[in-house]
Amino acid sequence: MASQDYYAILGVSKEASADDIKSAYRRMAKKYHPDVYATADESKKKEAEEKFKEVQHAYDVLSDPDKKAAYDQYGSEEGPTMGSGGFGFNPFGENAGGYDDLFSNIFSAFTGGGQRSAADRDGDDIEYELNLSFKEAVFGVKDKEIVFNRIEKCSTCKGTGAKDPSSIKKCTKCGGRGVVTVQQRTPFGVMQTQKRCDDCGGSGKIIGEKCKDCSGKGRVRKQRSIKVNIPAGVDNGQMLTMRGEGSAPRGNGNNGNLILIFNVRPHPVFHRDGVNVSLDFPITVSDAILGATVKVPTMDGNTVDLKIPEGTQSGTVRTIRGKGVKYLRRDAYGDMLVRIIVDIPKDFSLRQKATLKELEETLNKGKYEGIERFKKSLKDM
Repeated sequence: MASQDYYAILGVSKEASADDIKSAYRRMAKKYHPDVYATADESKKKEAEEKFKEVQHAYDVLSDPDKKAAYDQYGSEEGPTMGSGGFGFNPFGENAGGYDDLFSNIFSAFTGGGQRSAADRDGDDIEYELNLSFKEAVFGVKDKEIVFNRIEKCSTCKGTGAKDPSSIKKCTKCGGRGVVTVQQRTPFGVMQTQKRCDDCGGSGKIIGEKCKDCSGKGRVRKQRSIKVNIPAGVDNGQMLTMRGEGSAPRGNGNNGNLILIFNVRPHPVFHRDGVNVSLDFPITVSDAILGATVKVPTMDGNTVDLKIPEGTQSGTVRTIRGKGVKYLRRDAYGDMLVRIIVDIPKDFSLRQKATLKELEETLNKGKYEGIERFKKSLKDM
């Protein structure tokens, strides 16, 4: 028997369609994907990894018609598991939802609680992939305009779906309560439980003449434009939730959320690793040999002085503190890692080649430490 509520893991109701389940899975998988937690500490990485596995397993069950049917009926994708024998029948009746539904209904009868009605369920979330330049992600941006489509309540009927108030009648099947009482035969006897009314969909109302603008749905699809402030330091794949900017509910619930998923374009020079940035900085052969002070560009368009010691080797990495990316939740910055690349010139003239040969003869006597270490290592093998 399943020990987890797969619907709750994906954040959907039991009435969710296959498309709703798929959309929810994509949203939750992005939220807990390992790439999002690449720079997090080990405990958060482990927690996200476990959540990601839960989301994958929940989707595996709910996206498979046979597994979903078994889970909905018996509370487990493996089918009925009464005791240790696994009897091949459902003791709760054909339309029962398994042990979880049974005990939740029993508990609800005594406490007045229970599941949230369909009339109060919140609207759907909307995922929006927001493209950012490298600079926008690093330094943030104010009032960035976002245009997207969402479901809104019909302004003509105020979300009722009716042409006018006189077209709204109380549902006769449920008496306007939105739920009906059903009896279930269980090992404990006949139990009375409540379920959503099929005639009114849980709203408690029946619409006679429908609103012409929304065809009785109470909601319409519209384009919306908002301006958002992107904080400095966001990274590729991270998300920002704009609460209440999602689609309107079918009933009296709240609007869903707008979930911004950042897609950061790469930079031709700077490369990001969490809050640190790196770049390859070319220097001349003479600067590498004799040493120099060079001006290294930073992400804000300025430069900083970096001292190159005598005899600097190509591939040497120098660190400039505090010139990286701002931390999202505190006023601190990462570092900039500068990898020195010695740029070897080409196309020497005959005179230049002769001069280099002459210089080379003076350097062969123990001046190449790396070559000497390599030769010694070979002898020690």
